[in-house]
Amino acid sequence: MGWNSWDSFGTTVTEDEVLANARVLHDHLLPHGWDHVVVDIAWYDPTARSHGYNADAPVVLDGYGRQLPAPNRFPSAADGAGFRPLADAVHALGLRFGVHVMRGIPRAAVHADLPVHGTTWTARDAADTASTCAWNPDNYGLDHDHPAAQAYLDAQVAQLAGWGVDLVKVDDMIAPYHHRAVEGWALAIERSGRDITLSLSPGTALATTHLPHLREHAQMWRVSDDLWDRWEDVHAQFARMARWAPHQRPGGWADADMLPLGRIGIRAERGEPRHSRLTPDEQRTLLTLWVMARSPLMVGGDLPTSTPETIDLLATPAVGHVLRTLTASGEALREPLPDGPGGHDQHGDVVVWTGEAPDARYAAVFSTADAPRQVRVPVSSLVPDAVVARDVRDLWDHDAPVPRDGADLVLDVPAHGVRWLALPTT
Repeated sequence: MGWNSWDSFGTTVTEDEVLANARVLHDHLLPHGWDHVVVDIAWYDPTARSHGYNADAPVVLDGYGRQLPAPNRFPSAADGAGFRPLADAVHALGLRFGVHVMRGIPRAAVHADLPVHGTTWTARDAADTASTCAWNPDNYGLDHDHPAAQAYLDAQVAQLAGWGVDLVKVDDMIAPYHHRAVEGWALAIERSGRDITLSLSPGTALATTHLPHLREHAQMWRVSDDLWDRWEDVHAQFARMARWAPHQRPGGWADADMLPLGRIGIRAERGEPRHSRLTPDEQRTLLTLWVMARSPLMVGGDLPTSTPETIDLLATPAVGHVLRTLTASGEALREPLPDGPGGHDQHGDVVVWTGEAPDARYAAVFSTADAPRQVRVPVSSLVPDAVVARDVRDLWDHDAPVPRDGADLVLDVPAHGVRWLALPTT
């Protein structure tokens, strides 16, 4: 759970903006579990701009071809300090610090034929110049048949570890799937001696056939392309996360992508500055689905300029509590669809998720319909052994009634909305 700079600032985030978001996390969201601050792509490009990437950018590198933060954007990184001062400031707030990097080795390091730290090899020995990213011009891939490749990764991760990095998001790794690059990163992290979470992206069409390899080498992996503040993007995640939910386990999590909530698009890849175009009900649906699917939660809005309603939404106690308790339980989630005489879901637009935790069984009754609906759900389909007479609580609105008709719950569900319930198990 945390904040990532991508949805707001794209390639252009600055040190001041990172710290401003870290302070909001500390002041308002840390007690609810939001504890990561992640600087996304191109922090080493002093000429970064909105809406895209710069070919042949004058990226900042050290003498061994490793990226350094651009000092015009991260002043504390001057004189070779790297991200250590910023990481220290984030850690002082009780938060964890993460950065984004691309797969491979900077093209600028290869063209300059810079040495690989601690070896007699150079960047040209380490690089596979035929392996490039389809959408970003910064790097070449690594030639994992040459020992210079692993040596470069080891040196890169050692530098990140020395800065105090707690999470590294490595992009262009799994769409297509680069088995040896994944293994190389995992090995470099192990050799660094620091506990660093490895998050892999972008995940477009990622198949569950890679699951054993992912579990062995990474802790998070994206399962979709970038998700933005469009209902169709959220809707597509229902089926995608239903495929992955049975495979979620402590130590390795399918990631449904970032939460485009709050003020986004300030200097980002897509769109102009705006507050999230998702309706309040769609925002609740987004958060509820991610929690029930046990996805990591990384919010993308600029927190200092987001509305108080956004902060309150993220600070809803059930968000962090249910995610943590479902995570700790290790129980697989399921997606029971209501059925019964006449069809409780005759329009095919009701999706029900349930999950077991030590304190309760949780259920989310979603409606993907474009208008409000009344949905009847048998309590027995949610909690097979429930004592029907006991209260059912609405986790988004404790004052919202949860009426019954015999053994059924009768729920008013908003358009593209959700009723998120805590049910007794005895």
